[in-house]
Amino acid sequence: MPSAPPAPPARPESTTRVLLRLFRWARPALPRIALGGLTALGASLLALAVPQVLRVIVNGPLLTEGSRRGVVLGALVVLGLGVLEAFLVWCRRALILGPGTTVERDMRTDLFRHLLDLPVEFHDRWSGGQLLSRIMSDLGTIRRWTVFGLVMLLVSSTTVVVGIGLMLATSWVLGLVYLVGAVPMIWLSFRFREDYKVVARLARDQAGDLATTVEESVHGIRVLKAFGRGDDALDDFARQADELRTTEVHKARTLSRVSFALSAIPETILAVSLGLGVVLTSRGELSVGALVAFFATAAVVNNPVERLGMLLAMTLDAKAATDRYLQVMDTGSTVRDPEQPVTLPVPDAAGSRVELSGVHFAHPPTASPDGPRAGAEILAGIDLVLEPGETMALVGLTGSGKTTLLQLVPRLYDVTAGRVRIDGVDVRDLTRADLRSAVSIAFEDPILFSASVRENVLLGTDLTGQAADDLVAEALDVARARFAYGLPDGLDTVIGEEGLSLSGGQRQRIALARAIAVRPRVLVLDDPLSALDVTTEAAVTARLREMLTGTTTLVVAHRPSTVALADRVAVLEDGRITGVGRHADLLSTHPHYRYVLTALSALDAETDQTDELAEVRP
Repeated sequence: MPSAPPAPPARPESTTRVLLRLFRWARPALPRIALGGLTALGASLLALAVPQVLRVIVNGPLLTEGSRRGVVLGALVVLGLGVLEAFLVWCRRALILGPGTTVERDMRTDLFRHLLDLPVEFHDRWSGGQLLSRIMSDLGTIRRWTVFGLVMLLVSSTTVVVGIGLMLATSWVLGLVYLVGAVPMIWLSFRFREDYKVVARLARDQAGDLATTVEESVHGIRVLKAFGRGDDALDDFARQADELRTTEVHKARTLSRVSFALSAIPETILAVSLGLGVVLTSRGELSVGALVAFFATAAVVNNPVERLGMLLAMTLDAKAATDRYLQVMDTGSTVRDPEQPVTLPVPDAAGSRVELSGVHFAHPPTASPDGPRAGAEILAGIDLVLEPGETMALVGLTGSGKTTLLQLVPRLYDVTAGRVRIDGVDVRDLTRADLRSAVSIAFEDPILFSASVRENVLLGTDLTGQAADDLVAEALDVARARFAYGLPDGLDTVIGEEGLSLSGGQRQRIALARAIAVRPRVLVLDDPLSALDVTTEAAVTARLREMLTGTTTLVVAHRPSTVALADRVAVLEDGRITGVGRHADLLSTHPHYRYVLTALSALDAETDQTDELAEVRP
């Protein structure tokens, strides 16, 4: 399982500072969001105007005998204010909803683009569930805060300030009582913020871990069923789900406590104000209309005050979601295009020359309690030359660094030291697009996408129409993957997730056809025929040599039969090339090579016994 993502910094940025960074994406939508906020503010101010109308009605027509016309007129004014308030609320939703979803879409697209740009080493460290939760649920939280939380927080704050001002203007004594009661509410809000933001981040990280568990269990369902470990997987999932539930309950209790306080305190203040207001009215120091207006205004103000806890929680949830989003977006790519890229020279008919000079590679440092810890060096000074059009087999024991070496050629990783050159050009001087159009790779563990066979094979090309169909037919023929024509919908058959609806050998052959279809200058094969029987492998290899004349090929060999078909063999031992030559020469002069071939022969014999089963479709 991929390790957990890096922990957030010990001293996180303030909520305001983090949320202000959303301006980069929200800027195009700000005019409509601002207009929506103004309509929402207008609706709140209209709600505050109603008590003032009531004040006039109570002190005027209601206290004047026979003034029915004034009462009716006042009622119509209140009705008009209510209808206009409802219309402005509708305008707020209509104005903000579209821009909010646009912001979410742009942020989601930028994150996916950044994930595609990040190097393989980043994806080695991060789990798919954590990334999925960031690109889906976290961005949903940010959108909801942008279209509702932010606007209503500003509107509610303004409503409270204006409302208290009107209450003070109506009766400074009662207004002062209400204002004094706001002090504990402010203190509670800040205390709540400190408690809630920690648990809000924890809940999101736990949700990401839970998504990772689901992802791994779904992908590994065959293994879980084969070993009868479904109950163990369920227990692990249930434990994580229970931890998330506990955190969410803690969140809810924290929010409920502050919500209770923010509801109880204003109601208590109103009870005190009512008693004091009656006394003031009986003394003639406050009119009945003013008393009615004060309590009507307090009723309007209480709503945003009681909503303050929810809005603060939404803001802190948005801060946690933004932190997690920016944690990925702030991760820089260590494999970048050069500022002044060069282009590869036109290759001659023989093919391209590949040269590795003094190549070292170690994974970047990882975090530990004692500080960053450097990764062990995997390749320690590789010098290797592939002549134009040559097929070279790379042989070594498990863990010797074969796959890592292959991935340096298309820059899936970058060398720690030394150079990788193609036709004399350092691969770091090329754009990644140019390099990867010249270098094609097929992995031992083939990954296919949920698309048709045709789309999978043409993944690395831009051809369409008849030219594309001809290329697909040729690539499938070379890879001995003509079984694809016999699938239910032929080449239009949609392959299931990761191609698991096919056998291992079928997946490998379609992946190999994909690599062939690019028509690369350099072909890198990480033992892509391991799931095939020896006869099929020999046929595929022969067709490869026939079709890819002029293509330089570097192939990791796990079978003696593959080794024998190469022009030359390179022996990789403990991160170093200890021998290069023809198979027969190395067999007679290189003890470690003989030892490796003996191990490969034993493994090959075991594999042959199960080759027929490997071709059976599940």
